[in-house]
Amino acid sequence: MGKRFIVEEEQHISGGILKIIVDTETGVRYLTGSGMGVSGMTPLLDKKGNVVTKKSG
Repeated sequence: MGKRFIVEEEQHISGGILKIIVDTETGVRYLTGSGMGVSGMTPLLDKKGNVVTKKSG
């Protein structure tokens, strides 16, 4: 059994880290941020407000 969540991309910005995490079971991509005075996780959305998935992205 492989990992359910993988880091697809990581970028250091203004003393923090932004990552795109992919749920390998659903294909949904999430944006996470930490180290900038806040932290959180949210699904990535396209310009129409639809969730971006590995299959559609």
